[in-house]
Amino acid sequence: MKEMYISEIWSILKTNHGNAVLLKPKDKEKDVAVPVFIGTLELQSILIGKEEMRLSRPHTHDLFLNMLAHVNLSVRKVEIYELKDDVFHARLIVTGGEYTNENPLVLDSRPSDALAIATRKKCQIYLASSIVEETSVPISLFVNEIEEDHGDKHQSLREQLKQAVANEEYEQAAEIRDLLKMMESE
Repeated sequence: MKEMYISEIWSILKTNHGNAVLLKPKDKEKDVAVPVFIGTLELQSILIGKEEMRLSRPHTHDLFLNMLAHVNLSVRKVEIYELKDDVFHARLIVTGGEYTNENPLVLDSRPSDALAIATRKKCQIYLASSIVEETSVPISLFVNEIEEDHGDKHQSLREQLKQAVANEEYEQAAEIRDLLKMMESE
């Protein structure tokens, strides 16, 4: 079994290469983070989970967790366990019913989906030590970018809000509006 670090979502930012979730190993001596690049919709889902927003209708990750709960299963933890051909691989560790801590149900997952689920369940995120050694970068490299990104994230959400209203997607517009309000109150 690979050594795993318990990690946390340290920050989320928009870069020239797309959106990135910065995962910081909690028990690592150095101040480093592993950037995991994700799509815009996945970013929105992670932010909804992190901010504990209650939506009028369940999104896909909420639906999945509701289905698990209905059959008495629960996501115990998520693991980002491998980097293969420059692609991160993740899995959900599920327990309940016949699935125990010693013999859990293991479900393959995209890292972005695993992180969106972890933010909703408040379960631990594990990161393989080999991934940390291979892909981590000093947190200090991100400090200036995070400060600049704060304004960019608001602008991007405002543009998404305008587009949702223009497309008459009012439920999505309301969710983006609420997310903007929450971010502005912080």
